Order: sequence, then structure tokens, then C-alpha cells
Amino acid sequence: MNPVIQEITDRIAERSRASRTVYLDRVRRAGEAARAKGPARAHLGCANLAHGFAAAPAEDKPALMGAAKPGVAIVTSYNDMLSAHQPYETYPPELKAAVRRAGGVAQVAGGVPAMCDGITQGRAGMELSLYSRDVIAMATAIALSHDMFDATLLLGVCDKIVPGLFIGALHFGHLPAIFVPAGPMTSGLPNKVKARTRQLFAEGKVGRGELLEAEAKSYHSPGTCTFYGTANSNQALMEVMGLHLPGSTFVNPHTELRHALTEAAGRRAVEITAHGSEYTPLGELVDEKAIVNACVALLATGGSTNHTLHLVAMAAAAGIVLTWDDLACLSKVVPSLTRIYPNGQADVNHFRDAGGMQVLIGDLLDAGLLHEDVLTVAGRGLSHYRSAPALEDGALVWSEVKGGSADLDVLRPVADPFSADGGIHMLEGNLGRAVSKVSAVKQEHLVIEAPAKVFDDQLDLLRAFEAGELDGQDFVAVIRYQGPSANGMPELHKLTPPLAVLLDRGQRVAIVTDGRMSGASGKVPAAIHLSPEAADGGPIALVREGDVIRLDSAAGTLELLVPAEELARRTPGGRPLSDAEWVGTGRELFAAFRRMAGHAEQGAGVFGISGAESPHHGPGLGFPVEAGSSHLETGLADTVRAGVNG
Repeated sequence: MNPVIQEITDRIAERSRASRTVYLDRVRRAGEAARAKGPARAHLGCANLAHGFAAAPAEDKPALMGAAKPGVAIVTSYNDMLSAHQPYETYPPELKAAVRRAGGVAQVAGGVPAMCDGITQGRAGMELSLYSRDVIAMATAIALSHDMFDATLLLGVCDKIVPGLFIGALHFGHLPAIFVPAGPMTSGLPNKVKARTRQLFAEGKVGRGELLEAEAKSYHSPGTCTFYGTANSNQALMEVMGLHLPGSTFVNPHTELRHALTEAAGRRAVEITAHGSEYTPLGELVDEKAIVNACVALLATGGSTNHTLHLVAMAAAAGIVLTWDDLACLSKVVPSLTRIYPNGQADVNHFRDAGGMQVLIGDLLDAGLLHEDVLTVAGRGLSHYRSAPALEDGALVWSEVKGGSADLDVLRPVADPFSADGGIHMLEGNLGRAVSKVSAVKQEHLVIEAPAKVFDDQLDLLRAFEAGELDGQDFVAVIRYQGPSANGMPELHKLTPPLAVLLDRGQRVAIVTDGRMSGASGKVPAAIHLSPEAADGGPIALVREGDVIRLDSAAGTLELLVPAEELARRTPGGRPLSDAEWVGTGRELFAAFRRMAGHAEQGAGVFGISGAESPHHGPGLGFPVEAGSSHLETGLADTVRAGVNG
């Protein structure tokens, strides 16, 4: 192993010792009971159990009434509005048939919401997006709470859906779980053309008709969007964590191979229950090594910045304390190995055809940058994921991929990377701590020192651009009151096209915000997820129009160039919306989430660290605060940090 990778893994394990021990004790007790007592539903009362199979097909009722065959829960994010989730319409009957043939019985235990950030960009619905991750986790828990099941098949793809399913399933960590992907849509309009059309529209050079035509040619069929945003980052991470079947991540929907892999996932779920010979509980599989492997894959592929939030929250669900400092240290030794839009012009289909996850994982393993000795749904050892699936005479087989990349413009080896470090940097300075994705930013744009233009709403920046008020000047756009406690931390991806226009005109521009951008954000330098946020009294609330800000993504610094004594005299400018103002599009239903959300560094969620309920470990993340109080007013931020660091 690379010594830095090993050192960081050991550091995470030591930091997490107390909470991880409590979590694993729970998982192991439940697992021992499952192995001793047989299928879970056999211990329900007769009335309880009868409710559980009343609507089952006749062929499954005898199995559900009996106590021999393991039960498999299907938790699905299917809806037919979103391209990534539409293929799941046919999965339940396919999975049920596969489970039945393998000697088990499967039921759809529940559904989870799946909203699309692409639809809600720049709109009020986006302010529910990050909160939906925790709603999905809770919905997953509700689905599994019936105590009918011995394994779980999780059907999810996009942004918050996979992290939410992951978090919810880990609270039933004694159950094995397999994520069943749907795959990306086939390649449509080239990403370069799409991005250029967006900029032309922002400049007023093409109309809505031309823009809509370009977008429709990009997003044109069932399957995940083909750029390397959060959805496809999710998929890559599930494979490198051993939660997909090997090679199943980027197989297109509605193909024979996709169908065969879906059936294989159903069969495998039965094999890895507590009642088979390869019991693989999710809570054991997701350990410190698996979490580090996910971080390495994120960095090596220049994945979505959203995962600097999600991975922290996902690790916490397994009793593991992951920090931004861990990601920053890993980024220094993990090279950038891919160029997938927005970090390049290729899409995920081109990445797959260049060798995809099998070549990437194999090369990272050979370089000692991934832990091989991990538990996966395919068996022990990440080397299983060097193999790619194929159909031979109708049968599904896996063969090890021994060659290197077929396209060095898309995928490179560790020995010849696109850059020596990962595509995500951590920034720190008197404005707080932030994340910067540099893999798509040109070298000459990594450092900017310019006056601030301050906005408390992204729409105000868009209006200023349309009015020509941003033309011909260098500036750092400060967009504040966009954090989890203020308005749910929406993505601000709508700002990328207009700012990219100014960048192309020769202006030096950047973004500093306590909100999110997107897995699809590109060439505009940005410091995002700034913590503490403005709504919690963070220094970003003290920035005034014209203050000079220096953003240095290369050095990892973010400074407001104002004397400390002057800052001490300032009072916060602007304010977040009140509950009375934060209404419409259902936002009022989520007011409690605003008051409970943890800081961005802590995953921006409402849950604690699993196992931190122990009185010896201190409070978990997302500890509730009184209505109307900010985290800083209640002293929560310091309390939470003490619990985590301790």
C-alpha cells in the first residue's frame, strides 16, 4: 500500500474507534441472531406475517408462509419522469424471478423519492434537493422496518438517491445489500456542443428553441445523463466499494447484458444472506478501507464535489468519521486519471469503452492506491473488480481485463496521469473552509485576486449579468445564505454559463459561496461549501461590496484581504429567509431540516454518527437545535466539533 493511503486509513480508524465499535456491536448481534433463527419473517406473529404476504402472487405465498427461503427486499427509486430511473420499471419482476430461481423470495418493500437536480436547477425545488438525501434514507429505513427481509436490493442512480439509500441501508447493517444500476443513456449531442450552445444562449446569440433542441439531443433516452456529474460519480463509487456486481456500472439500459446483470444481482442477493455460505452484511463491508477506496476513486476520476458532503454523511452512517482533511491529504497522492466531461470532452460511454472501471481499479490496485483486502458483494478482494462481464452463448461470464487504456485521451495509467494530484482541493483561510474542484479549471485561472461582488440570491447575479453590470471587470462573486441552514444548500449551476461567458471574454472571475455548485460544474474557479455558512454567522456574512478576495486553489487558501480589526467591527450583512418567507414548492414542510442540518464539513445532514449515541463518544452530527436558533447561537458547532474530534 502507498504509505500515505495507509496512514490516512489508520487515522480514520483510530478517530472512529468508539463509534465504529458501538455500530459493529449492533450489526454483529443482529447478524448472529439472523444466522441462528433463520429467515426474519418466520419470527413475526401470524397476523403480522399474514399482512406481509396478503397481496403476494400465489406462487410466492407458500414460500412467504414457510420458514426456509430467505426474503429479499427491493427498495426502488423508480419513476417514469426521470431518464435515469425509468429503466427500473421492469426490474422488480426480473429480480423477483431471479431470486425465486435462486431459492429465495423477493418483494418490493418500498419506494423512495427521486428528484432531478437537472429539472430544479435555479428553481425553488432545488432547495429541497440536499434534504431529499435524508428523506430517502428515512424512507429506506421505513421500507426495511417490517422485519420481513434477509437481504436488500437497492435501485437508485442519481445525486441524492444513492447516498440516501446507502445511509438508510446501513442502519440495517446486518442485512447484505447490492446496488443494482440502470446504466447510462447512449451518447447524444457532444458535450462540447451542448456547453457552447448554453453559452451562446446566455449571450443572447441563440434563442430558446435552439437551446431546447440542443438539450433534447443531449438528454434523449432512458438512462443516466452521460456527463460525469454526481449520478455517475455515485455509480463509480458503488463499484469501487464492491456494492455493484463487477463491471455492471456503465452498461446501457435495455440491453441483453444489462438484463443479465440485473438477474445476476437477484441471484447473488440470495447467496450472501445469513442463511447462505457467503454471508456479507453491509455494515461489515462498509469499513474504513472501503470508505478510503471511495475517496481515492472520487479523486482519481475528478468526480462530483457533492461527494465531499455525501461521503462524510455516508461514512457516518457506518460509525466512521471522515473529514475534509482526509480528502485533502488523499488528493495530494492520488493522481487524476480520467478526462470525462466536464473535466474533458468524453462521456461515460467513452470512458467505459476505453477500459472503464476495470482498467481504472486494476491500475490503482497495482499502484497501491486502493485497498485490495476488502469485503465485496462478489467475494473478498477488490481484485474481483478487474473483471468485466460479457455474454457467451447467452451465459453471463466475467473475464479479467489485462490490457491498459484503449484511449489515453480519456483514461490514463498512474504512471502517466493527467495531473499528479486529485481534482478536488480543500481551501482554508479567514473566510473559513471550502472545497474547490480544479480538474476542469485552466492553470492560469487557479489563482485570482479581485474585488467582491456580493449577492444574497443567485437570481440577483443572473439579473446583473443580463443588465451588463458585470461586463469588463474582474471580480469574485460572493453568493451567500445558500448553506444547509439557510435554504437547503441548492446547487448554483445556473451561474456557470454566464460566468463562463465573462471568462471567455478575458475577465478574471470566480465564485465563493456557502452553497453547492454541481458535479457538472466546469471551468469557472469556485470555492464552494464554505463553512461556517452565513446563516450560522460565518465570516462570509461580513464581506462587503468591493472587498478584495484572494482565491488560490493551487495553494489551498481563501482569504478576505481586510484587516482583522476592521472585520471585528463589522456586523453581518444580509440575512437568510425566515420560515414565513421560505414557502412554496413544499419548502415550508422542510423548515425543521434547516434548523437541524449539520455543517457542510459534517455532511450537511440531520443524522448523527452511528454509534455516537454512546455516552462515551459525545453527540453526533446534526444534533437538533431550538426553533429559530442558528447553530452558532446555541453553541452547537463547537459541541459537534468536540464530539467528532474527540
